[in-house]
Amino acid sequence: MTRPQMPNEYPDATFSADVPDPAPASLVRALEAVNVAYDVSPRERASHGRDWWPLSIRDVSHGHVPHWPGIVVRPRTALDVSNVMRLANEHAVAVTAQGGRSGVLGGAVAPTGAIALDLTGLDQVLSLDTTSGTVRVQAGVFGPDLEEHVGAFGWTVGHFPQSFDLATVGGWIACRGAGQYSNRYGKIEDIVRALTVVLANGDVVELGGRAPRQAVGPDLLQLFVGSEGTLGVITDATLVMHPKPTYERRAAYGFDSFEEGLDACRRIMQRNTHPAVLRLYDHAESERSFGIDRCALIVLDEGDPLLVDATMSIVLDECFQAATLDDELVERWLSHRNDVSALASLWEHDIVVDTIEVSGSWATLAPLRRHVIGALESIEDMLVVSAHQSHAYSDGACLYFTFAGRPTGDPTEFYRRAWDEATNEVLANGGSLSHHHGIGRNRARFVPAALASAFPLLVALKSQLDPHNILNPGALGIGGAPW
Repeated sequence: MTRPQMPNEYPDATFSADVPDPAPASLVRALEAVNVAYDVSPRERASHGRDWWPLSIRDVSHGHVPHWPGIVVRPRTALDVSNVMRLANEHAVAVTAQGGRSGVLGGAVAPTGAIALDLTGLDQVLSLDTTSGTVRVQAGVFGPDLEEHVGAFGWTVGHFPQSFDLATVGGWIACRGAGQYSNRYGKIEDIVRALTVVLANGDVVELGGRAPRQAVGPDLLQLFVGSEGTLGVITDATLVMHPKPTYERRAAYGFDSFEEGLDACRRIMQRNTHPAVLRLYDHAESERSFGIDRCALIVLDEGDPLLVDATMSIVLDECFQAATLDDELVERWLSHRNDVSALASLWEHDIVVDTIEVSGSWATLAPLRRHVIGALESIEDMLVVSAHQSHAYSDGACLYFTFAGRPTGDPTEFYRRAWDEATNEVLANGGSLSHHHGIGRNRARFVPAALASAFPLLVALKSQLDPHNILNPGALGIGGAPW
């Protein structure tokens, strides 16, 4: 497929002067000796020093390159990655593993002087087990390519994040992602069965793959799910598949309050019902997205007709307080769910906008939402704050906040304050720092408080697996200074 583009591109004048020197000649010669492709051109280095983090969008629009990796390296095999890591250790050069660079928190930003390890050349589907229902795939395969391949055999992986067109399998796993149909198919940690990982010193380890579940000590595979390239580099994975659905049903309901809608979602999930999509929008988002003056709940399920019909019957039963809305709202969401085309334009016109996804128990979600929205609305120059619920469980759910403001002062300071205010309220009200976007660099400063007494354990793991802090230093709040 044609590789997806960043939200905006650097102006040509960006590269006319003051470009830092590329990687040392000794490292370049060493890469040539092991026959690994690389690029030291200014445009490629600048491009690989950013991802979809909104602050990067603003920097690009102003021709500002805050991070100049020393070299872009393009391996095609696990052996190539192993050689790169070995050389990086020998030359004391940091490495940031990158896929589609679709993350929105700066996790794929390669620091100045680092190796930007572009894994999109690892783009092969390696094997398909149609008896067990698994697929082995390299880390650089993009979502649409994977679904096209397995779909030809009547299967789906069922992992459809908003970044589906932009993200790779390795990125899904490294950021502990969740797809929009995750209530039905599970999050990425439920889907992955095996990993091949290259450690900081170049060692290659195989994890999992023998059975759906193993009781052989702690699950070492899960150590790397969500590690954001700080503990090792994922080169391939085995994922669970599901028969491609042939049956689907949709519904939409309107609640007078967000709290009533949340309670209906709780009851649905606690009846052991798992509709693929169960998304509740507050009044502001319902008006903006659907043009209605209620809190809209959209529901979609797919799969075996008996299961889908039973699921949708329970949903109807638990939405007794709600008005029945036209299920065309579901189609409206489906048609626009991955459209982020307006993001770059807003930032380029000095509108600071972002989303903050968190999670919490059902008992904490309503007060958590009120406190976060109140904190954001209290910030000077804030224009709008809204929320929706997007992924649900029997014991809690994910809340997704959107904020937009037009600051009269420094946009970066406004942005940072918004994140500080919202995150402090999330943690104070018992919520989790992130549900599925991960940490990157934007959230790194909050990790010690979020993990509390467990944070030293993460630091100890990092020091054992990457004693020289070669791997993505600063991401996850370890191995380097947070942003």
